[in-house]
Amino acid sequence: MNLATALVRSAQINPKKTALYWGENEYTYENILTQTAHVAGFLQNKLEVKPGDRVALWLKNCPEFIPAFFGILQAGGVVVPTNNFLKPNEVNYILRDAGADVIITDCVMAEHLPALQAVRPKLQCLPVEQFATPAMDAPPVNSPERTEADLAVIIYTSGTTGRPKGAMLSHGNLLHNVESCRLVLQTVSDDRMAVLLPMFHSFMLTVGVALPLLTGASIVLIRSLHPPRNVLEEIIRRQASILPAIPQFFRSMVGAPITIPLPLRMCISGAAPLPVQILKEFEEKFHFPLIEGYGLSEASPVVTKNPLKGVRKAGSIGLPIPNVEVSIQNDEGKFLGAGEIGELCVRGGNVMQGYWNQPEETAKALRGGWLLTGDIGYRDPDGYYFITDRKKDMLLVNGINVYPREIEEIMYQFPGIKEVSVIGIPDARKGEQPLAFVSMNEGATVEEKPLLQFVRSKLADYKVPRRVVFLPALPRNATGKILKTALRDLAAATIGKPEPTEG
Repeated sequence: MNLATALVRSAQINPKKTALYWGENEYTYENILTQTAHVAGFLQNKLEVKPGDRVALWLKNCPEFIPAFFGILQAGGVVVPTNNFLKPNEVNYILRDAGADVIITDCVMAEHLPALQAVRPKLQCLPVEQFATPAMDAPPVNSPERTEADLAVIIYTSGTTGRPKGAMLSHGNLLHNVESCRLVLQTVSDDRMAVLLPMFHSFMLTVGVALPLLTGASIVLIRSLHPPRNVLEEIIRRQASILPAIPQFFRSMVGAPITIPLPLRMCISGAAPLPVQILKEFEEKFHFPLIEGYGLSEASPVVTKNPLKGVRKAGSIGLPIPNVEVSIQNDEGKFLGAGEIGELCVRGGNVMQGYWNQPEETAKALRGGWLLTGDIGYRDPDGYYFITDRKKDMLLVNGINVYPREIEEIMYQFPGIKEVSVIGIPDARKGEQPLAFVSMNEGATVEEKPLLQFVRSKLADYKVPRRVVFLPALPRNATGKILKTALRDLAAATIGKPEPTEG
């Protein structure tokens, strides 16, 4: 079994069923398979892609993304999903690192091809327009045998610090995670998955693309996110039942004047931490669950989920998904008990094979069969896991551990706050001190002094930010994660100023 044969098996059950909705267009499973075979044949016969060759996929969300993804796999290749927001020099780094000599893109992004070929002269391009409407004389496919152990995807980490690393995910890794997600989300063939996040991201590749297609369900690919009401209108029109998104989107749903019932049976929050305040307001307004989970690219990516039925704990990332183990360990690899804070570690068939061409980084990330996530947290007595912060983001104030997320959760409770991110800044006397970056809701007025007084009433004095810097919006990457590196750069420029910057 591999991902390509799994799609074929799914399509054979109901070939005429709509697999993908895109605006006014509908694509059946039969359509998807035909286009997939066309891509595979073109890669094999025209571009001479061999089993194991890496093929970059540089596309915005569009129907062609799906047959391109599965077509690479059917040809025996390895997919390198590439962030469509990247500039050519950033893409060049990924192409060079992955050793990819073929790229699938569209005619708009193909304008960057000369800049890419200037660094990688042998680079060949397959424009998606060539297989959007497969010709009758599509080249034949000779599908090589690929097993669950074979490499399927190299997905590059977001690179918020330093150069991105390529997490190697096998066919088995992804199939394992799809099956675990199917069980925990109780996904059935009648489901329709609303997809609005970028499909190049591991969260969408597994939950938004592979999960519905390999379970015989359907994808509602949102054509336009602007204005935001387009998303909800399309969800209603196509009767989508599951919506995976990021916390900012659910924040916007809370603030939107939604007066008619939505067809959704659940929403899933991923890719970034879900503030407790947003969860509280969402559940007060809507009558279906918003489930927070946790994952990372290196784990294909889903690791934990709050249960669909049963106790869902606010602020918790939930319980391990089926057939995945989670533990809290200290730096020496000792397993810690309930309530003890340490590094969250993962073990299971979803854990990556390692980082592409980076054995030293692989050795740092994998210890005794466990994936070291770099996230700090704890397990409560009921077995629910909580993330307190990123290991690298932890502050030491007078030698005491301070976790930015704890401060952020408190600040989110203050009226008018839209976004918060806390970083550490050097302090000659205390070692480090917290610095908060805040953006406000439209029309809201927030002042630094009462905000910090509010935080001081909730937290120990040493956890209270030294200052608050107000910004119109916090910098984020394409998947919604706040770029703390950009905030640190900004802090370096503002730290010496006597008054906080307002905006």
